[in-house]
Amino acid sequence: MILYPAMDLIGGRIVRLRQGRFDEITFYHPAPADALCSFVEAGAEWGHVVDLDGAKAGAPAQHELLKSLTSASPLKLQVAGGVRSADHVEALLSAGASRVVVGSLAVRDPAATTAMLDRFGPERITLSLDVRVEGEPMVATHGWQEDSGLSLWDVAARYPTARHLLLTDIGRDGMLEGPNHDLLSQAVERLPHLAVQASGGVTSLDDLARLTTHGAILGRAMWEGRLSLAEALRARG
Repeated sequence: MILYPAMDLIGGRIVRLRQGRFDEITFYHPAPADALCSFVEAGAEWGHVVDLDGAKAGAPAQHELLKSLTSASPLKLQVAGGVRSADHVEALLSAGASRVVVGSLAVRDPAATTAMLDRFGPERITLSLDVRVEGEPMVATHGWQEDSGLSLWDVAARYPTARHLLLTDIGRDGMLEGPNHDLLSQAVERLPHLAVQASGGVTSLDDLARLTTHGAILGRAMWEGRLSLAEALRARG
């Protein structure tokens, strides 16, 4: 399992949002570059960086910071936030990102998303789907404010050539209640062509031990000292 320590950025500062709400922000003290150094020291090979300013604006907004981070760190970085076009993907890859996350666009414009997968290759693109589980897992878009009317399975079926899927249960994100293991197990079973990354709710080593996903995002629990990144990496083997 690949562990992705996550760093969400607003105005160059590390933050966490509670269930994606910009009016419920927690700020954390390390500078972004120092945080990436700590990830490397713990033994991580990947990091997950979210440009929340870009997510809010609908276009990547912290390009220079991201460029400085990728040039200063040996980590491979998966970068998210406001990606709406092939030009955005190209700019982030040129800035040093190893993989770029495409979210709402994958729901709204399958033709453009498929073209990105073809152009950049499936190893450079991570599809990100955020779901509310009310019976069927239904995909939300635009910062979780809109319901697409499509299920996780509907959207995933559009992309047989995709390789990576970041899957978030909105109800678990930032809540420290554990992942939605049922949802994640279903996704691994029903979407065997996708390397699923579990996002939302990972709080303990037990949570990680139960996961059958290819990867896991480590967020609030890591920042608040409930889960040691170094211990999680050692436990992973």
